[in-house]
Amino acid sequence: MTQQVFQHTLPNGLTLLLERMDHVRSAAVNFLIPAGCVYDPPEQLGLVSIFSDMITRGAGDRDSRALTLAMDSLGLDHSESVGQLHLRFWGSTLARSIPPALELFADILRRPHLPDEQLDSVKSLALQDLQALEDEPRAKVMVEMRRRFWPHPLGQDRRGSEESIERITPRGLRDFHASHFGPKGTIMSVAGNMDWQPLRDQVERLFGDWQGNDVRPPKLIAPIKGQAHLDKDTTQTQIVIGYPSVPFGDPEYYAALGAVQVLSGGMGARLFTEVREKRGLCYAVSANYQTFKQVAGILCYAGTTTERAQETLDVTIGELKRMIDGVSEEEVQRVRAGLKSSVIMQEESTSSRAGALASDWYYLNRVRSMDEIQQAIDALSPRSILDHVKKYPPRDFTIVTLGKNALTLP
Repeated sequence: MTQQVFQHTLPNGLTLLLERMDHVRSAAVNFLIPAGCVYDPPEQLGLVSIFSDMITRGAGDRDSRALTLAMDSLGLDHSESVGQLHLRFWGSTLARSIPPALELFADILRRPHLPDEQLDSVKSLALQDLQALEDEPRAKVMVEMRRRFWPHPLGQDRRGSEESIERITPRGLRDFHASHFGPKGTIMSVAGNMDWQPLRDQVERLFGDWQGNDVRPPKLIAPIKGQAHLDKDTTQTQIVIGYPSVPFGDPEYYAALGAVQVLSGGMGARLFTEVREKRGLCYAVSANYQTFKQVAGILCYAGTTTERAQETLDVTIGELKRMIDGVSEEEVQRVRAGLKSSVIMQEESTSSRAGALASDWYYLNRVRSMDEIQQAIDALSPRSILDHVKKYPPRDFTIVTLGKNALTLP
């Protein structure tokens, strides 16, 4: 099947991408707006999260209820999510319903009501979300890890604080929309059974006269790193270990991904086998690759009991360091199979393809073909992964633990 990808950048800076998928009846649309939580005003942390809840509460000539009914009448499955650098708007429905859905999205992005009378209820929900963090130890330890591991403000938590949430005002939301929403840097991607020219014409009509500021990425401040323990009287201990990797787009990217899959690509991977199955040290263990444009890292998580926490930490770090001793062909075959499976599933999903188009364009200023990805996966070998690990060995660990007892850290 020939991959059909179209691209056009409007004079105002908005980039439109389409991957035509003739074999499906649905389509998905994805907007990446450079307005993530790193742009929270310092005295109003959490504002972007509250804004993302408020923005769909009425837009254009529809109030909140009318807007909801309009989306429901199109069978539009939709969501809004807050990332570090972007606000993401997503919608999926039958391909024939995408044009009227785009009319709604144009109102939401350009003409939101942000009703004053609903702000207090949204702030109340935000405070509940913040308070719930105390009952979610895994999420809490991850918040502290991100704060230490990533350069500031990339590790900033979207939830803010009770004090900063209380300071958020209707005027602050309107000012944020005026200063951070616009076409420059915005990526709109569509995947599904759509025709290019009618889509392009409609997007130019809806967004061609959109104006706004050029939102610059924030200046990064060196991360805290180091080691930390969060005291909590509990029978479980949460452990997170982070170390640097190469960012998406780096020539070593696929080898880095392969190395992570050796550690944590399914039930046959090293961490699951060595830490959980053979020794029974923990109830959960994993390693995940995470990336920004400038920096990337591997974050490893283990959840265990207080009694076995020290051994879990020691064995996990031992497995990370053991990567430099070599990788087997059997492990690489499993890694290739797992990565190819995820690529195939992505090929069949309009939502996944719409998200991948926007991501590729943001990181690479181009869209990778499926053939390119498949070839890179096929090229993985024990030698290529080992060479990468030798060049970028697991070291310079940032370690955060949460539980009753502090652990002896390397």
